[in-house]
Amino acid sequence: MNERYDGTSRRRLLQAGALGAGAVIAPGVLSTDSAAAATAGRGRVDTEHPRFTLAVVPDTQYLFDLDRGDSAPLVASFEYLIDHRSAENLVFVAHLGDVVENAQPSEFAQADAVFRILDRARMPYSVLAGNHDIDASKDDTRGDSAYLRTFGPQRFTRMATYGGSTPNKYNSYHVFRAAGRQWLLLAMDWRPSDASLAWARGVIAAHPRLPVILTTHELVNADHGNPTAYFTDHGNRVWDQLIDGNDQIFLTLNGHFWPPGRVTRTNAAGNDVHLHLTNYQDRYYGGSAMIRLYHFDLARNTIDVETIAPWIIGQDPARRSQLAEGEIELTDDTNRFSVPLDFDQRFAGFAPIPVRPARPARQLVVPGTVAYWRFDGPLADQVTDHSGQGNHLTRVDLTSNGITASPEFHPDQPGHASWLFAGGKKPARGGYLRTADDAPLNAMTFTKGYTIEAFVKLTDDGADHAWQGLLSRMGTGADAGKTGSDPSEPVVNLGFSGGRQLQWAVYPVDRNDTFTNWGHEQLAGHWFHLAVVNDARHSTLYVDASPLLRNPSTPSNGLATAGKPWLVGANHYDNVIEQAFAGHLGELRIVTRALEPAQFLNA
Repeated sequence: MNERYDGTSRRRLLQAGALGAGAVIAPGVLSTDSAAAATAGRGRVDTEHPRFTLAVVPDTQYLFDLDRGDSAPLVASFEYLIDHRSAENLVFVAHLGDVVENAQPSEFAQADAVFRILDRARMPYSVLAGNHDIDASKDDTRGDSAYLRTFGPQRFTRMATYGGSTPNKYNSYHVFRAAGRQWLLLAMDWRPSDASLAWARGVIAAHPRLPVILTTHELVNADHGNPTAYFTDHGNRVWDQLIDGNDQIFLTLNGHFWPPGRVTRTNAAGNDVHLHLTNYQDRYYGGSAMIRLYHFDLARNTIDVETIAPWIIGQDPARRSQLAEGEIELTDDTNRFSVPLDFDQRFAGFAPIPVRPARPARQLVVPGTVAYWRFDGPLADQVTDHSGQGNHLTRVDLTSNGITASPEFHPDQPGHASWLFAGGKKPARGGYLRTADDAPLNAMTFTKGYTIEAFVKLTDDGADHAWQGLLSRMGTGADAGKTGSDPSEPVVNLGFSGGRQLQWAVYPVDRNDTFTNWGHEQLAGHWFHLAVVNDARHSTLYVDASPLLRNPSTPSNGLATAGKPWLVGANHYDNVIEQAFAGHLGELRIVTRALEPAQFLNA
């Protein structure tokens, strides 16, 4: 069950009985629980993990409306963020402006007390001025204000993420670290002047490799019944002067209008910019301090977005009002959605991922290596065995151009090239490689364990490559004295099923039947690293250093042999080669012991 709904989880939210409707925190005064919780900080973030969260807090103005407000919802939201800082890997909080309703010093005094919860927890955050926070008739050259005295640069100077502000103090930027890189967030005024927009361009230019998130109060609007956002006149000005020509800006967040909406626009560099509007002040209890959680996932190339109301989540369900029940979280497509985003590709124009340097073969010949073949050179009749054991490969062409050299390679591959096998069946076509009849590898039984690795990309040509082999051993089960299963099958075969499922099917030395490990479907057209690891009792399949599920638990030892050659890029049935492999092969290594993933070729 999702713990958001039970009201009894480890979240230390303020319950309705603690700070109920109508309660306002006096300036500088927090409840005992709130002060203790804020001071504790409750959790650390992992700045290198590929998943992190950015919290967005839109217009809170009705919570600070002279004597008509209630700060309890925002207190609950901030408490929630602090409580979940570690679990959500929450790295930053961004407020989108309209902190208060009437720009009055008394309102800012109330808001100041609530934001001190984040200060005491050392939670990095940004705030920007909305039209209700200042004199909305003027741009950011307006001069002093109660907003500036509360949320000016002096509030953020001790914050590690704070980078600086415009001379007029109404615009700022922060740099935070997440997913192993730095990110720049701009917090721009409701009406930035031309000079401030030039300042923002300068900040971006001074950080030329950082992806940029732009937060401001007004940019895009949306209509009821149509969540596709559109630019306001002011939004078009910001697009023209700041966003369009700065490819680093990939995401914008603004409030001010309702209902929420979003749109994608292509910038001058030909890349998408995602523009999101979020604001809930029109909903029950002034929006109940609803927050947007942007869950960045660089492993899945996705941003998952959800909208929740921690103040309502934390209420006793038995005492929760009927209207509150409908505001716990918003699950429509406008407020709960995912943004597919290939981060490496989107950021390649200003922060290309450096190619991992090639590594010489001698560095990869670990103790126990008995064969190491690299396909990073021009097409040749023979492939050298870099292990020094003399298990060289000879090319066999079934048809012309059955194997060709290719510049493609897996990004973690030591050698920077591959060979492309254009294999097929009915009839067998393409090409393959084989060890010599007297190669030492042919007689080996691997009774002390083994690790077999390869870098592979399956061909995506729509043809039938079912049951193709990547690595096999000539000789059948019958040739090795086996009578179980189908004795006409090869003694060793590493290949792919009709559904492109990885399969390791072998006759162990100590068993009369074949033992088979199964993987999942591999996507054609995508590079991956595979490994088979045997510790002299059990075999485990790995893809990209991740152990797979369907590995036999029954012990088995070694690999049976009929003393015949190994095949690379083909398999056989009853010693007849029926088809050759179709795809890229970067390199292949065989070691006579079980390796840990940290010792794999892609480590």
